[in-house]
Formats: sequence, structure tokens, C-alpha cells
Amino acid sequence: MSDETTISESKVVARGRWSENLALIPSWIWTIMAGGGGLLLLFEKGPLPLTNGWFALMSGISACPLTSWLLKKYPGILFSGRMQFGAALAFFIAGRLALAYGHWRSIRTLAKETSICLDPQRSLQ
Repeated sequence: MSDETTISESKVVARGRWSENLALIPSWIWTIMAGGGGLLLLFEKGPLPLTNGWFALMSGISACPLTSWLLKKYPGILFSGRMQFGAALAFFIAGRLALAYGHWRSIRTLAKETSICLDPQRSLQ
């Protein structure tokens, strides 16, 4: 009976390790693409405005498997894969929202400077 339990437990452990190793591939891809792209933007365009790569860099850092390992090793904080993905996604979405807000704000400023009315009701009067 104990041999069956040991065999089934080893299958579960092997399956868990296999899925963890498989999850490393997209997390490293996200780290390289988002983090590297954000860092490259910071080098090319400078640190300001904040949409110039900071959100992408933070998304890449939070998706990095090394971040989880360092947090587990030194301060002893357990950072699950789902939590890591959620943080990376949150930084990505926040960056897209900040970028959209910046574009909307610049369009609105341009419209005020050129006296273009953005309100269709006011333009008919």
C-alpha cells in the first residue's frame, strides 16, 4: 500500500515540476520583451514622461522568475506564479491607461489651442 502511495505522490511531484518548468518559458519571454523593451525606451527617450518605458520595465521585472526566487530567498516572501502574472499584467494595463490618458490629454490641448470643438452638440450651434 505504501508503494502505491509513493508512486502516486512522485507522479504528482513530477507533474508539478513539469508545469513549473513549462511556465518559466512565457515568464522569461515576457521579462525579455517587456523589461528589455522598457529599458531600451528609457535609454532612447529618457526617463520622462513616466510612460517612456517605466511601466513596461516594471511589468518585465515583476514577471521575471528571478524576482520570485530572490523574494523567496532573502526576505522570505512567497510570490506565487499567479500573483506574479497578475502584477505584471497590472503594470502593463496601468501603462496602457497612462499612455491613453496622455494621448487624450494632448489631443484635448491641441483642440483648445486650435479652437476645434470636441463636443458635437456645441459645434452644431
